[in-house]
Amino acid sequence: MAEIKVPELAESITEGTIAQWLKKKGDQVSKGEYVVELETDKVNVEIISDYDGVLTELLAEEGDTVKVGEAIAIVGEQGSAGNDQNTAEAGRETESPDEPAKHENGSVEGQNTENNAADQSTNDAASERIIASPAARKLAREKGIDLTKVASQDPLGRVRKQDVESYSPEQKNNQKPAGEKNEAPKSAHAGKSDDDSRVERIKMSRRRQTIANRLVEVQQTAAMLTTFNEVDMTAVMELRRKWKDRFYEENDVRLGFMSFFTKAVVAALKKTPYLNAEIQGDEIVLKKFYDIGVAVAADEGLVVPVIRDADRKNFAEIENDINELAEKARTNKLSLKDLQGGSFTITNGGVFGSLLSTPIINGPQVGILGMHTIQLRPVAIDKDRMENRPMMYIALSYDHRIVDGKEAVTFLKRIKELMEDPESLLLQG
Repeated sequence: MAEIKVPELAESITEGTIAQWLKKKGDQVSKGEYVVELETDKVNVEIISDYDGVLTELLAEEGDTVKVGEAIAIVGEQGSAGNDQNTAEAGRETESPDEPAKHENGSVEGQNTENNAADQSTNDAASERIIASPAARKLAREKGIDLTKVASQDPLGRVRKQDVESYSPEQKNNQKPAGEKNEAPKSAHAGKSDDDSRVERIKMSRRRQTIANRLVEVQQTAAMLTTFNEVDMTAVMELRRKWKDRFYEENDVRLGFMSFFTKAVVAALKKTPYLNAEIQGDEIVLKKFYDIGVAVAADEGLVVPVIRDADRKNFAEIENDINELAEKARTNKLSLKDLQGGSFTITNGGVFGSLLSTPIINGPQVGILGMHTIQLRPVAIDKDRMENRPMMYIALSYDHRIVDGKEAVTFLKRIKELMEDPESLLLQG
């Protein structure tokens, strides 16, 4: 018998949530084979078995929170999953189910104890028929609780670990027994409405909870301020139109706007270094590297994979990195390394049609650039001329504790200058 435990994941991750079991109880598993998917604050991790054998017991169910080092499954030797059951069945076959054993004097053996055991046998059989998670059954056995008496809060009547934990002998008689389908859980304000079908309760994923907590934390700890500017995208769009076919032929990747903004951000950060920093206690840590995070909207929530050493990469390398990271995010294949250590972040709400927004800093960073949708607007060329130009609002949210308004405005102005003269980006180191 051997235990499968939650491995060390990263220094900042101490627990996770069982997303799904990839193997079922009784399945054969091989050493190195994936057994369970664990959802952490940042990424989903697939845990392997270090042993060959049979998955004899699952100690946690989907949705349970487990800590690093905690045992979540038991692996037995090959073929051990059904040994006990087979032995018991073989023993039963040697006796007639209808004739109890008798002593020589004709008395029925165990007659006085059979009646007492009958109720227990009935309860055991009923418990086996109850739909319950492995973790719930294990806890019920440890506490000596009859699963038939545990009220389930699951709409399908499945008994979960939390139902067993909250069980008490004084539970009201009007609660539905386990195994019967329940109505949808009542809301906190159920008394105010007779129609609960108008609402749906969905448990927040671990990642969504983490995103929520960190965004609130940033707003509570940082002196966040946002400043704006606008960029005439005419020159960039013309340059892309001119070079996109040749760029794709030579690099097998399309030339997008994000590489232009990434190069512009690196150049602007070199001019305003306090935006490429963070606060640690009473010290300001100025970063001499340019690892630019790019916010990506995934199904499970916003993630910010990082383009490493963006100052040393050309346009094609940046576009390749962006495409690879975006694909990993969509397929839930991002690793912890992909998400750690960014020094500044870019977010593009324009892909969803956002005209203007105030992005929230991705702590512990002190700055984030928000891109927005490109929209034709009339622009004054000089005193006598107006033209419709493709314009984009850009926003910089920054931590006013170490970044002053002058630096923030200088940063955005530099972005504007470089984007309106994109060929000058080739001269930026």
